[in-house]
Amino acid sequence: MRIAVVGTGYVGLVAGVCFADSGHSVVCVDVDEEKIRQLRQGKSPIYEPGLEELLEKNIGAERLGFSTDLAPAVKASEVVFIAVGTPQGDDGNADLRVAMAVAHQIADAAERYTVLVNKSTVPVGTAARMQAEIASSAKVEIDVVSNPEFLKEGAAIDDFLRPDRIVIGSASDRARAIMAELYSPFVRTESPIYFMDPRSAELTKYAANAMLATRISFMNEVAMLCERVGADVDSVRKAMGADERIGQKFLFPGCGYGGSCFPKDVKALIASARSHGLDFTLLSAVDAVNDRQKRLLAQKAKAHFGPGGVRGKRFGVWGLAFKPKTDDLRQAPAVALIEELLAEGGIVSAHDPVAMENARRVFGDRVSFAQSPYSAAEGADALFLATEWNEFRQPDFARIKGAMRQPVLFDGRNIWNPKKLRDLGFTYYGVGRGA
Repeated sequence: MRIAVVGTGYVGLVAGVCFADSGHSVVCVDVDEEKIRQLRQGKSPIYEPGLEELLEKNIGAERLGFSTDLAPAVKASEVVFIAVGTPQGDDGNADLRVAMAVAHQIADAAERYTVLVNKSTVPVGTAARMQAEIASSAKVEIDVVSNPEFLKEGAAIDDFLRPDRIVIGSASDRARAIMAELYSPFVRTESPIYFMDPRSAELTKYAANAMLATRISFMNEVAMLCERVGADVDSVRKAMGADERIGQKFLFPGCGYGGSCFPKDVKALIASARSHGLDFTLLSAVDAVNDRQKRLLAQKAKAHFGPGGVRGKRFGVWGLAFKPKTDDLRQAPAVALIEELLAEGGIVSAHDPVAMENARRVFGDRVSFAQSPYSAAEGADALFLATEWNEFRQPDFARIKGAMRQPVLFDGRNIWNPKKLRDLGFTYYGVGRGA
């Protein structure tokens, strides 16, 4: 099958590469000429494990190409995916201007029956709006389909190739048959394809992310209570998760969630509910808890050092990306932490295995970037763990203590052993570890 993918961000690039790897002929389109030049050379503009290897493989096999010219790509394709950004607007709703503009361009260019697939995260009703708007300009029949993505950054390739489920929203039997054929290589292990109407598919994406965000914020609230009563949240979450109705996933408290999906999708669902006369009180609380949680480590530091005690202090920060195995800093808790430390007059040295280039664009020369985690701890009055990269889990704490000016640790992900560290002479602060 011949496929065009418009947009080469996380979603579009992963989708294009994985469809090509299953044998389809794919062209990815983007307006960014430098990005397209880089992709043609087999260089990925984003860090995602396994992506660059598949990129080079499928370019070499001539199944995958890149272009800045949308019209020829559409004319040659049976299925066209829209995977452009839908950033959060001032009112919390997703901004659809780019997605709608691309849909009109696709309708103008199409010369055969085409399935137009929304892969971008869009509000409920977008497929219907898009179908109605392009009907007047399209020269051929076009069916608009909703096909939300459920990719985790850092595991996106595996999620695409071995999905938990595939959601397809369409009122057209013809479009459904084409989408079923397109995804057939990825569901051979009996992963389900859920066919539904487009509105249900659009809502499924928001509802899934909102539920996961709710679990995280709930555990962060439990962690705050644990600190007040002297309980250990790690013990609480393990016993909770043993209940098969609850499960262990997304029950880890910490310094907040970030990334391109959870924060934006929670706010978008709140805004969408409001536009339909519903006050989504629960999700508003989830969002508020997460905003508070991002300030937690800085508040603990201010409490430890006392009034004005942060000013002039040196701080090491381990982890800048919002999660491991990505270089994405969007809504990252580490960014909120560092901004608050800087605002209070602190001096920050930071290290991340892959995200420092992106961090330099955010902080400029306000932060020094260390080439190793131990360099970031050198001369520090406190060390913050903000992202739970594997290489941070079992460091040489004796070396760290010897390098620091004051042996104070703020573990924003609860990955270190409090008793061991206190026995080594560290002052340790975790999240919800009051016992």
